[in-house]
Amino acid sequence: MTYLLCVIAICGCVAGCGVDKAAKKIPDLSETYSSIDKRPFGAYVAYHQLVEMFYRNTVREEKKNFEESWKNIDDTASVYISIASSLYTTDEDVNSIIAYAEKGNSAFFAAGEFNQNLLNELGCKVAPVSLLQQFSDKPYKNTAIKIKTGHQFDSSRYQYFYFPLTAKILKYNSNDTRILGVNENGDPDFIVVFKGKGRIFLHCEPRAFSNYFLLQKNNYQYLEKAFGYVDAYPEHIYWNNYYAKLLSQDQAINNRSGRDSSFNSFSTILSYPQMAAAFWLGLIMLLLYILFGIKRRQRIIEIVKPNENTTVTFTETIGRLYLQKKDNKNIADKMITYFNEYIRNNYFLNTNLINDAFITTLSRKSGVPRDKVDSLYRAIDHVHHYPDIDDFKLLSLNGQIQDFFKRIA
Repeated sequence: MTYLLCVIAICGCVAGCGVDKAAKKIPDLSETYSSIDKRPFGAYVAYHQLVEMFYRNTVREEKKNFEESWKNIDDTASVYISIASSLYTTDEDVNSIIAYAEKGNSAFFAAGEFNQNLLNELGCKVAPVSLLQQFSDKPYKNTAIKIKTGHQFDSSRYQYFYFPLTAKILKYNSNDTRILGVNENGDPDFIVVFKGKGRIFLHCEPRAFSNYFLLQKNNYQYLEKAFGYVDAYPEHIYWNNYYAKLLSQDQAINNRSGRDSSFNSFSTILSYPQMAAAFWLGLIMLLLYILFGIKRRQRIIEIVKPNENTTVTFTETIGRLYLQKKDNKNIADKMITYFNEYIRNNYFLNTNLINDAFITTLSRKSGVPRDKVDSLYRAIDHVHHYPDIDDFKLLSLNGQIQDFFKRIA
């Protein structure tokens, strides 16, 4: 297919554009959905794929709102396409859209947020992905959507790696509405509403028509199947870039009346979803700062009495019991056991075999003179071979062990 070759060519161009620069710089992820935007969330690929799909027609670009465009349209089998982050329509736009569909035309709208006046007219309710969901823990993942082919859903899952595709249509009139697609959770995200002789398509995941999505594996087929529901040979095809540039409902109204659409009121600022979220977040943080600032900046820190080291007391008690019983042999054996355990853990030597190599290695690793190490282990060997140890030998052994620890400290 010609448009498939076009997609492959575009993919090659994108992959070949400055590999070194791409590795160092994250691409602009602004969601413009413009027909001339080649960035990840532009609609350059979608636009040119539609040009190839409907090669018998010329895709006409509309730069006005729907009401103004409708005044110049007298079709009965055309297709009107608008892909935008948010679809801000006025009441006049909605009336024109309904009139356009009732005459036999098809209107295709893909947006992350729809104006309530259009949804009320169609009897629908859409739940877009909130900012809280998008920026929750681990928002990026492999996410997919599915589309209906005929009377059942296609087994293919069209996916990419980005924010989850979880926007859904909560409510619709089942008498004149059909579900055409679902998100990764199985909730409807693509429907068609029949009006008079025509149809109005609503898709609440515009990212499914972005350059980034369509260039992933076989995702271009998703656009083919989505627009496979419109007339194969439409009278005319209109692509609207007007709504993709609108930032608020106030701007849509101001543009119609010719007034300045700049920030002129508090309500205008709140009409921008991103700015509204930033405003409320900033206000909440300010209130929290004030509330915590009212309290004392530093509470009195109580002196916590350190826990008594009962292990030392216990050891001293046990030691006194051994001394009272005059069990010097037992005390010497425990001293030797503790000392050998220390040697094994710190110098990784086998204390079961004591020879000249062991004495030399321990002296080298510990830094204690070899004659001192040799004398210590001779005393240890003496203890092992005699059943009784007098006080002098016990004190001598203890002194040599303590001297060893002092030299390595």
